Amino acid sequence: MAPKAPNRSALLDSLGDLLPGLALLVALALVARGLAAFVPVPALLLAVLVGGLLANTVGVPDRFESGVGTYNFWLEVGIVLMGVRVSLDALVEAGPTLLVTVVGVVGFTLVVAELLARGFDLQRRLGSLVAAGASVCGVSAVVAVAGAIRADEEHVAYATSTILVFDALTLFTYPAVGHALGLADRVFGVWAGLTMFSTGPVTAAGFAYSEVAGQWATVAKLTRNVLLGGLVVAYSVVYAGSGSGDESAVGSGSDDESAVGSPSGDGSASAVSFLRSLWDGFPTFVLGFLALVVLASAGVFTDPQLARIEEAYRAAFLVAFAGLGTSVALGDLRETGVRPLAVLALTLAVVSAVVLVVVRVVF
Repeated sequence: MAPKAPNRSALLDSLGDLLPGLALLVALALVARGLAAFVPVPALLLAVLVGGLLANTVGVPDRFESGVGTYNFWLEVGIVLMGVRVSLDALVEAGPTLLVTVVGVVGFTLVVAELLARGFDLQRRLGSLVAAGASVCGVSAVVAVAGAIRADEEHVAYATSTILVFDALTLFTYPAVGHALGLADRVFGVWAGLTMFSTGPVTAAGFAYSEVAGQWATVAKLTRNVLLGGLVVAYSVVYAGSGSGDESAVGSGSDDESAVGSPSGDGSASAVSFLRSLWDGFPTFVLGFLALVVLASAGVFTDPQLARIEEAYRAAFLVAFAGLGTSVALGDLRETGVRPLAVLALTLAVVSAVVLVVVRVVF
């Protein structure tokens, strides 16, 4: 039987829901680009500021939310298209060193965050969510690991809001610190990509510093993101074998604890589940980015085509960062507990200081 054709009316309705928000993102991006001609601030940071100003004053009306919420998609589009400006030779040369460094930094961050969470007496699952967000990819890691460890919704909210607070802070402080220290573009980009939390702020901070820094920040961050699937599996295994020792972590008590990662009794099913967890945690748009790196390095695109693609990824980033700004809620500062903030602040301070020393030596 032939597959059923999609309902045209439903598609038009869906597009109609998205268009107002998309138009708002484009308008915010154009405002940011216009301001950049008069203010000595990069247009990408201005886009975040303009979006944040809107969200924290009049707010984003309901009819715009669906379209505004697509900003992560435009970020991924921008990253994929940016592949045409990344040198394959430089990527191959730095690849093994970068991969080893990323794995080491992720492991180091996890250990530091988990130890600090215990020192500040955070409930176990909340501490794990904060550690996951700090070590791999911010809010995405929090949400992914929360499902694996059966975290309480309140813990997810605490961890997410804490990560978002630091996403907003580091977006502006990292370029300032980099300039104050006189960091080379490549060093700054790798440092930001290894230690900042979420992909959007990393990319914005990198390109606010320089074009080269933005490219290396994105590459380093994407390499971290690839480890999300393994992180989810690791936490699933840890919590599956931990018994009921986290009585206070979940409101439903030890029943939830015993349910986490319980063995299925079928080895093949467990293997499939393991592979699915790895794939679900893999940022598939990275494949598109790598494909364009290879195609551009092979000379597939002409110079005019490369120029148009570059304009396209800059436009996608500008729209994405305007949307990113609308997600910055100052109310998160009031809703976030002091102890999660302290754990994340100390983790960021320790990891960023140590990693900066390493990156300056290695890169």
